[in-house]
Amino acid sequence: MPQNSANSGVKLRRVLTLSDLVIYGIILIQPVAPMALFGFANRNSAGHAVTAILLAMTAIIFTAISYGRMANRYPAAGSAYTYVGRGLNPYLGFVAGFTMFLDYLIVPTICTIYTSIAAHHMIPAIPTRIWFVFFAGGFTWLNLRGIKATSRVNWFLMIVMSVVVFWFMAAAIRYIASTKGTGGIFTIEPFYHKSSFSWPVMARGTALAALTYIGFDGLTTLSEEVENPRRNILLATVLTCLITGIWSGAQVYLAQASVPWHQWPAFLQDMAAKFGAENAIEKAMIGVANLVGGGILEVTIAFILLVAHIGSGVTGMTGSSRILYGMGRDRILPRKFFGHLSSTSAVPSYNIILIGLMSLAGANVLTYDKCAHLINFGAFLAFILVNAASIREYFFKAEKKTVKSFLKNFLPPAVGVIACSAIWLSLPRLTFTIGGMWLAVGIIYLAIRTKGFREKLEVQDIFQS
Repeated sequence: MPQNSANSGVKLRRVLTLSDLVIYGIILIQPVAPMALFGFANRNSAGHAVTAILLAMTAIIFTAISYGRMANRYPAAGSAYTYVGRGLNPYLGFVAGFTMFLDYLIVPTICTIYTSIAAHHMIPAIPTRIWFVFFAGGFTWLNLRGIKATSRVNWFLMIVMSVVVFWFMAAAIRYIASTKGTGGIFTIEPFYHKSSFSWPVMARGTALAALTYIGFDGLTTLSEEVENPRRNILLATVLTCLITGIWSGAQVYLAQASVPWHQWPAFLQDMAAKFGAENAIEKAMIGVANLVGGGILEVTIAFILLVAHIGSGVTGMTGSSRILYGMGRDRILPRKFFGHLSSTSAVPSYNIILIGLMSLAGANVLTYDKCAHLINFGAFLAFILVNAASIREYFFKAEKKTVKSFLKNFLPPAVGVIACSAIWLSLPRLTFTIGGMWLAVGIIYLAIRTKGFREKLEVQDIFQS
């Protein structure tokens, strides 16, 4: 049996429960993710942000099922890299892993940028670049302590963010009831209003709203560190997406009900006067918080968005280090470095340190906007390939192809392929330019590594219960 790492005898430890896994996924996505996206999603969907979030959830859940089923068949670290490599082709597995790594690398980078800028605004005496070192180093330190320590941090962050979200929702309900009556709480306007609804507009809005769910697949990178992975990965992926969709939809629904679409232009003018025209859309949810709960809630929401990005930075680094570990173990990347596990904490410590340094470097040369454009490229390409791998693994490889098999094993992932392709193709041109350059680098490396694609790549079978 092949060794699990470059340092023989050290293995990833199965210490995570189903609840740990769900919390990890939710923290990676961010329980307050729609708060940061609300202004953009509401603008792009012409006042149908909650509908866009729910449409995106439908598409993502089909993909979550495919991830869970592939994890059931191949419960090994590596996520999309492993599933596509085993289910379709090792070369395509490398493509999926390499593009997905871009997504996971951008997460701690964008979180380093956001948290540093926010901290600088709170304590201007400390330069932003010093905060870069502080947060990138902090994410790295927490990951080096081991996966269980990361899990404990996730639980704490989840509790804090949940309290603030419930506070916002209660304040919004009270505000709506006092200004618009009970009927204002129960209205279909956030879901649909004829004057501004159109499918092209909804397509743009849904493509952006899908960002709410980016990161759910990160929990599959922990397949070798969770108890009973064949059961728990599938349950955790689906539960994470369902909880996130309902949770996010409720926040956005109340925000839209507090500031209906016909009041949106006047609301944005107020935001521009307070935060500047360039920040009006970005600060929309903070403005709603001030409207429904006053200055204290506004400041708290701003602080909790900082906390949420800390959580995502930590968990994003966790996921990216496991993808590199899976590739290193299979010798696609140099095994001595990328396949190394710490003998004390049983984590891929070299990968964690490397990603910490790359996040620090990225924060110094990239902007928040540029990072945001790159996140979806690798994610949705990997989603498409994982859905395709699920179709081949469970439908085309099956001895009998019945109507039941078609409905269970072909149709759901096929819907996932179509939905994710539609979202992927709607991304901005700049995303394809930069993402395509990243992918080209990966393909060139793969060609060199396999001597012109003449050598086979082997994705290891490491299935431990």
